Amino acid sequence: MKALYGQQNSPGEEMTFVFQERENLPATRDHEVKVQVRACALSWVDTKLLSEIKLKKELVPVGREISGVVLEVGSKVTFFQPDDEVVGIFLVFLPSLLCVCWCVCLCLSPSVHKPEKVCWAEAAGTVRDGLRAYTALHYLSQVSPGSSVLVLDGASPFGTIAIQLARHRGAKVICTAHSLEDKQHLERLRPAGGEFYPSVLKLVLKNLRGIYSPSPVRLYSAEDEPASKPQLLPHKHDIITLLGVGGHWITTEKDLQLDPPDSHSLFLKGATVSFLNDEIWNLSNVQQGKYLDILCLSCAISVGPCAHQRFLLFHFRPQLDEPIPLYEAKVSMEIVQKNQARKRQVIQF
Repeated sequence: MKALYGQQNSPGEEMTFVFQERENLPATRDHEVKVQVRACALSWVDTKLLSEIKLKKELVPVGREISGVVLEVGSKVTFFQPDDEVVGIFLVFLPSLLCVCWCVCLCLSPSVHKPEKVCWAEAAGTVRDGLRAYTALHYLSQVSPGSSVLVLDGASPFGTIAIQLARHRGAKVICTAHSLEDKQHLERLRPAGGEFYPSVLKLVLKNLRGIYSPSPVRLYSAEDEPASKPQLLPHKHDIITLLGVGGHWITTEKDLQLDPPDSHSLFLKGATVSFLNDEIWNLSNVQQGKYLDILCLSCAISVGPCAHQRFLLFHFRPQLDEPIPLYEAKVSMEIVQKNQARKRQVIQF
């Protein structure tokens, strides 16, 4: 079997990607299911996180979000049966991880049944963004009906799902676009009567309940900012200024530094800053029940009106690129790792 791996080089060097031939999978263990992969999504590999959790491997499997059909189940697995259609996200630190291949063994915990009306590519390509959006809106900021939220870079895969999920929860959504193409994409998501704002500064008096920034922000002045960070990104001070009383800023900026004036402004508003790290569900065993519930919601994002447990989902439109064949996976993964892919990349088998 052929699998795609990321090769960890010297510190500071970019990760390279290689195909490796692997032997057939071992026998399925008690708490595992063997899945024939039908589609696999490519996501950025956080090499710094791998280092922090002491995952020192020369080759790291990539393509953790998969959808497929169950071939075999372990002796202690009762939730799945052979021929079930499933979708899941691999644990990055599993030693038996094998991705971007035709067949894979995975532990029971990070997988759920795939809704019938969701195709393989949509299930694999949207489960992570659905997980991140639901974590941000429900667990980190608790968006409620009537609140106003700002989604920066709304045309990104995460932003697209966050916009639709926030609207479904009854919030008024405002978003920003990086280009004319992004604006046209957001126009297709805009409800009747929706507004576009050419400048974020015009939102100061909008009393925002939540701000979601999946992309980095500027931490310093223009002359002190690294050249690799685009200057069009909003500054952290502008974001804090936009927050309303009791507001929440949800960010993926792991190196965020708040100066005393920033903290004082947050204090006066009773506002908070939360960090969105979707790997937290995998790093805490006691949260697996919540994690599975979120995965069920996330993989159902392309279903028409249907009931799922306590929630009523409507039709979500994800931001996916056209599915690609396996032989193009290496080139696509290099683009993803450089953060140059504007749509979610999915491999279909």
